[in-house]
Amino acid sequence: MPSVRYYDWIAHFGRRTPDKIAAVDLASERRLSYAQFDARISRLATHLRDALGVKRGDRVAVLALNTTDTLEVQFACGRLGAVFLPLNTRLTVPELQFIVGDSSPKVMIHDTDLAEIALTVAKLCNVASALLLGPGGSYEAAIAASKPLDRFEAVTHDDISTIMYTSGTTGLPKGAIITHGMTFWNCVNLGGPAYVSPSTVLLTVLPLFHTGGLNCYTNPVLHAGGTVLIMRAFDPGVALQLISDPSWGITQFFGVPSIYQFMAQHPSFATSDFSRLVIGGVGGAPMPVPLLKVWEERGVALQQGYGMTETSPAVLALDREDAARKAGSSGKPVLHTEVRIVRPDGTDADVGELGELWVKGPNVTPGYWNRPDANQSSFTDGWLHTGDATRVDEEGFYYIVDRWKDMYISGGENVYPAEVESVLHQLPAIAEAAIIGVPNEQWGEVGMAIVAVKPGHTLTPAEIHAHCAANLARFKCPRLIEFVDALPRNATGKIHKPTLRQKFNAPKATDKLAS
Repeated sequence: MPSVRYYDWIAHFGRRTPDKIAAVDLASERRLSYAQFDARISRLATHLRDALGVKRGDRVAVLALNTTDTLEVQFACGRLGAVFLPLNTRLTVPELQFIVGDSSPKVMIHDTDLAEIALTVAKLCNVASALLLGPGGSYEAAIAASKPLDRFEAVTHDDISTIMYTSGTTGLPKGAIITHGMTFWNCVNLGGPAYVSPSTVLLTVLPLFHTGGLNCYTNPVLHAGGTVLIMRAFDPGVALQLISDPSWGITQFFGVPSIYQFMAQHPSFATSDFSRLVIGGVGGAPMPVPLLKVWEERGVALQQGYGMTETSPAVLALDREDAARKAGSSGKPVLHTEVRIVRPDGTDADVGELGELWVKGPNVTPGYWNRPDANQSSFTDGWLHTGDATRVDEEGFYYIVDRWKDMYISGGENVYPAEVESVLHQLPAIAEAAIIGVPNEQWGEVGMAIVAVKPGHTLTPAEIHAHCAANLARFKCPRLIEFVDALPRNATGKIHKPTLRQKFNAPKATDKLAS
C-alpha cells in the first residue's frame, strides 16, 4: 500500500479562505491572513533552497522566542522535504553544541535576543548559514527578495518533518524523529477532544520548540483553518487580559500546571472573563487537584491529558464532561492510538494494577536520530515503552501515577538526573553525586543534589549553583543541595535512589537557588 501523501495546510487555506487571519504575532502586532502566511512561507522556501542550498533531508534549526516566523520555517521545510529543528531557548552553549553537532543543520535561524548564543553554537558546529529574524534582519530581506516556490517536493506521511530533542537518561539528549504523519494524526487525535474547528482562536503561550507549544494545539488549529495568537513569552497577567478581551475571541488555551498556577495567583484572576473559553487543556506534568478546583470554581473545567514528544504528543485525553468527576485522571486513549499497561514480565496488568504504559500507533515515533541503541531499548514489537507507571480504573480512565525511570518534571520540563549528575561530576571536589526530584508547590518538582565531597576538599552550595548555571538550562539546575558522607548503594554498587527519595522527599535544605 503506498504511503499517504503529505499536503500543506497553509497552502490549502491560502486558497480556500485566503482573507481569514491565520496567525497573529502578539509581540510585533503582525497579523497574517492565510494568503499572506502562504506567500511568506513560499518565498522563504525558495530562499532556503536556491540561496542557501537546503535540499530534501537537510535540517534547518530555529533558536528563537515564540514568533510566527517559527511556524513559517516549519511549513517551508515541509515544502522542501527538509527537516525542521526547533532548539530549546533555555539551553546553554554546551548543551546546544551537542544537539546541533548531532543533527548537523545547514542553516541557523535565530532572533536578536539569542543572536550571541546562536552564532556561537553555529560557529562551533560549522553551520553553513544563518538568518536573523525581526525588522531589518536577513530573514525578512530574504523573503522580500525571493520569488514564490515553483514546486513542492513530494513527501509522504512517512517522511521526517521534525527532529525534537528530549533529555536523555544516559546524560545526552535524544532527537525524537517526528514524521509528517505523526503530526497529522495528532491533529486528528486532538481535534475532537479539544473541540478544534475553523472558528477556533487559540492563545499559544508554551514555547514552540516544545511539542506542547507546537502541537497543543497550534498545529491542530492551523490544520483546521482556525487562528493562532502567538505570545513571545508567557506573562500571566497579559494572558488573562487577552482571554478576557472579547475582541480577540479566544476559545482554546493550553498550558502546563505551573502556567495555570501563575494565572490563578494573579490579582486579576478573580475578575477575568472566561466565558468564551471552550477548552483549557493541561498536560506536561501531574495537575494538583486543588488547582483544578480553583479553576473549576471560575467555570473552567481544565481538560487533562497525557503525551510525549515521541507520541506527537497526544496519547490520553480527558473529555470536558469528565474533567471534574475524574480529577486526577489523564482520561482515555485518543482515537488513532493503542495503549497497554504492562507488568515487568511483559504481560498485561489487570484493572487497578500498576504497570508501565506502552503506546502504539501512527502517532508514535519511528525512532531516535543517530541512536540505534535507544531505538532497540525503547520498543517491543512496535510498542513504545513510555517509562511511566500507570493504572486504569473500572471505567477505562487512565491515571499516570509515577515514573519508572528517574526522570522528574519541573515546570512542565522533563529533567533526567543522569544529565545533571554528569555536569556535577565535572567539579573536582565531588566524590559522588545524585539528583532526585522533590515536591515543590510552584514547579511541581525541583531537583535536589545529594553530594559527597572528596576527603581534603571543600565545596559550597554557591559553587555548585554557579557551575550548574554555567552548564545547564535553569530548569535543570538543582534548587536544593544536601551534603552527605556517602551515598547509599545497592548490592551491585549502584546508587540506591529509593533510599534517597525516602530520606529527602520532605526537604529541609535551605540552600535554594533564587526563583
